[in-house]
Amino acid sequence: MTPSEPAETRTEDRSAAPAGGRSATRADGRSAQTATLAEIAREAGVSAPTVSKVLNGRADVAPATRTRVEELLRAHGYRRRRAEATRSPLIDLVFHELESAWAMEVIRGVENVARDAGLSVVLSESAGRLTPGRTWADQVAARRPHGVVLVLSGLDESQRALLTSRSIPFVVMDPAGDPGADVPSIGATNWQGGLAATRHLVELGHRRIGAISGPPQMMCSRARIDGYRAALETAGLPVDPGMIMTGDFHHETGYRLGRELLDRPDRPTAVFAGNDLQALGCYEAARELGLRIPEDVSVVGFDDLPVARWVGPPLTTVRQPLTEMAEAAARLVLELGRSSSEETPTATRVELATSLVVRASTGAPPAP
Repeated sequence: MTPSEPAETRTEDRSAAPAGGRSATRADGRSAQTATLAEIAREAGVSAPTVSKVLNGRADVAPATRTRVEELLRAHGYRRRRAEATRSPLIDLVFHELESAWAMEVIRGVENVARDAGLSVVLSESAGRLTPGRTWADQVAARRPHGVVLVLSGLDESQRALLTSRSIPFVVMDPAGDPGADVPSIGATNWQGGLAATRHLVELGHRRIGAISGPPQMMCSRARIDGYRAALETAGLPVDPGMIMTGDFHHETGYRLGRELLDRPDRPTAVFAGNDLQALGCYEAARELGLRIPEDVSVVGFDDLPVARWVGPPLTTVRQPLTEMAEAAARLVLELGRSSSEETPTATRVELATSLVVRASTGAPPAP
């Protein structure tokens, strides 16, 4: 140990020992959290400055040491006090995929809230994975943003613990799976939207209604198809598994599966697509097969992206309030960040209402 190390250790203990919820003072005058930081350093076999580097997301720590310290931080329930955690003027916005007009609506909503709060937005993409990689979590810890909004994504246990230990709040928008009771999330009434879309087609007189779902592992996709099934069953119509195609929310898949549905001898007279992009792919398939919309086949989408109003014919769709959902997620993450360390905000699950927007892509089925 060099002569300077004890002084450095004392400095780090005072500045980097913040943690939420425990402020008791020991007989020796040190806070319980300072003692915890020292205990973590001793158990990990490193100095307090090294623990501080891990807490601050510094890169100059060996991976094995970082992992050992992170495990001990989680085991001790260590949290940095929000009042003492210096934040960067940022909101981290994480997509599992960033390549469509859908994402632009979400970015617009988060940007609206960030701008009003004097913050900037950092965009990340997890390359199709439903959980970002570990490198991303370390980068966020180093940036110390005001909060993280994850879209159609989530965090594993270690990532959640990492952000929690830095008092970096996070909110999941449109969670892919069940985010858990303790994870704040913003969603939409997907089941009700699928019900409304299919019921609209039933009321127009359609009896053979196909569906192109989104990825089955996504909760929103399953809910929309469950709403579709419920509408058919309520109307006394059979649910034909052969009429339900599993998609991935992309235009190309909507085209491919739409063509498969519409080229059948017993083709459906209407198709409920799990999102607008797949509905537009279905448009392309219908045109190639010489089918007119809505005279030969009706099509309903989901999302109400701006393009839904521009295509010919304009698309009947379920409006998912994407911009409003993103604004709500950004406001919630900032609210969580303003909560004092002694407060444990109740996890919030908010669902914004969807609504059917009827345009020119739906009509009565063709005469037999």
